[in-house]
Order: sequence, then C-alpha cells, then structure tokens
Amino acid sequence: MRILVADDHDIIRRGLKELLASRAGWEVCAEAKTGREAVTLAEQLRPDVVVMDISMPDLNGLEAARKIRKSLPKTEILILTLHFSDQLVREIVEAGVRAYIMKSDADRDLVAAVEALGNHRPFFTARAADMLLDGFVRPHAASPDPDAVIRNRLTSREREIVQLLAEGKSSKEVAVSLGISVKTAETHRANIMRKLELHSVSELVRYAVRNQIIEA
Repeated sequence: MRILVADDHDIIRRGLKELLASRAGWEVCAEAKTGREAVTLAEQLRPDVVVMDISMPDLNGLEAARKIRKSLPKTEILILTLHFSDQLVREIVEAGVRAYIMKSDADRDLVAAVEALGNHRPFFTARAADMLLDGFVRPHAASPDPDAVIRNRLTSREREIVQLLAEGKSSKEVAVSLGISVKTAETHRANIMRKLELHSVSELVRYAVRNQIIEA
C-alpha cells in the first residue's frame, strides 16, 4: 500500500511516517508540507491512501481532500485534526473523506484507520460515528451552524482565497498563487466579504480561525 503523508510540521510528519513505514507492505511514497503540494503529489503519484492534517498553509486539508477525491476517486483520505466538532465531521464526510482521527489518538488509531481505508472501509472514532448515526436517524434535530450556512454560499475558488487572505496575502500574491489576474482576485475578495458579511481582514482572519481554515 502506497501512502502520501501531508503535514506542515516536520516532526509530526516524521512521526507519522515512522508509524506507517513500520507495517510490512506499506510504503510512504511522498511527503507534502502544504495542501496544494499534497494535491499535486497525489495527482502525480496516485497513492492508495492520503494521511493529511486539516490545518495546513496555502490550502487546508478539507479543500485539498475535495480536490483529490474529485480527480482520484479511488484514493482514500484520512484527516488528522487537533479539534473535534460535529460540523467538522459533517464537512469531512461531505468532502468524500472516510476516516477522521484526532492527532492525540494517532499513535493508537492511525494504523487501524489506514488499514481500514486500504480495504475501502471507513474509520471514525466512536464519538464521530455516534454523531453521524444520530444525524441520519434525526436529520432535523440539530439547528444549523450559522457559519456553515454562510460558508455554503462560497465557491471552491472563493474558499481557497479566504485561506490565502487570512494568511496575510495581498490580492497580487493571491493572483500569483492561483494563476489569475489581480483584478479577478480583487473581485473574488469583494464577493467573499459580501457573502460572509465581513468588513475587514481582521474579521476574515477570525472567521478562518473559528472554522479551522487556518491555525490561530
């Protein structure tokens, strides 16, 4: 089984690699430091499984997962996160991700999760599984998350630009990063601020932190 590991922290990436490489027949075929690099490497190498941190620079793990699943539907993805929330689990599942574990549980759950994905079976922690099951049984029980309702108004490109702006990039830097014109980047920026009902970059940063698009 060929595995791509994506995490922007070198020490965590090394630890994940050691855990995974210890299994006979498993190979870590590449490592990525950003979500965009993970997408590029996945498309080049077509790994069986991608193990990816949700909080990464340039393109977060959730957006990277959406892109990978779109171009490589047979590649399974495991999302690692520091934080648990019902809304995050829903978004992960909607992105086509079938495994989700806490970083704090990686030493206990990582190998089992990757093994499950290698057999195209999902792996969720008990709490996440209970939440998903409860959502299917009582789909209207929970009130919608206001941020989620607003976030659904954004296009995939706009979600990418939210992260780049929240990381402090200018419209020109966004344009260079995404291969678009500065005018197009500025139009996207204006549309994002209108859709999210925000009035300043500092508000955008708070929104991005609250939704785990960037780390605080």
